[in-house]
Amino acid sequence: MKVMVCLKQVPHQDARLDVLPDGSWIQESNIKFEINSYDTYALEAGLRLKDAGNASEVVVVSIGPDRVTQALRTALGMGADRAIHVKDPTADATDALGTSKILAAIAKSESPDLILTGLMSDDGNFSAVPPMLAELVDAPSATGCLSLEKEGDGFRVERELEGGALEVVDLPTPCLAAIQTGANQVRYASLKGIMQAKKKPVDVKTCADLGVSDVAPTVTIEKIYSPPKSDSAELVEGTTAEIAQKLVGKIKELGLL
Repeated sequence: MKVMVCLKQVPHQDARLDVLPDGSWIQESNIKFEINSYDTYALEAGLRLKDAGNASEVVVVSIGPDRVTQALRTALGMGADRAIHVKDPTADATDALGTSKILAAIAKSESPDLILTGLMSDDGNFSAVPPMLAELVDAPSATGCLSLEKEGDGFRVERELEGGALEVVDLPTPCLAAIQTGANQVRYASLKGIMQAKKKPVDVKTCADLGVSDVAPTVTIEKIYSPPKSDSAELVEGTTAEIAQKLVGKIKELGLL
């Protein structure tokens, strides 16, 4: 059984984020990057399937510039067997739908029994790619998965719902599961694993190699900015109804409603 794990490289959680002068995005040239935290749990889920003898190969896939190689090598050092790096300027400028199309093309080429993703990315927080990818490859899927177990010819997952409730879903293969943070204890890459990772293959592809041409973004960010700082604060007092009324009045006053 083959497992395909989708990884995204995002700014390090401790990185200082500065907005570009034109407001188009953050300044990336002077910050460190790491594997998206949600995706590390997805990778660990795939590696555990291999450790248990339920998977014969774990393939990691990522899209991005040269720096993405570092994330892929980290995944290989943790135990993944090989990596696919989509390095293409058009892919870097795409959105969630374009990303899903690229990943779908790889999935159709690789024919994995199980696709694992993180629930969302730390930088975007859209949770859009997993369901889009599942639809494009016509595979049953579940999001917010806190557990993943091999069950017969498929997988049984527990999904996190509102209010702390859990939903149990049985997925026939091939399928996709988007893993929630805290689903497992993520391992570290061992020294031996890091040394072995240097010899594991990283296949670099472009969108043209994958036969994907329509990745122009359908959603674009017009501008990002830091909220203006305020030197004053106002304390609203009264009963619950009075506070609610005052807040609504203030919001209207500021033109926000």
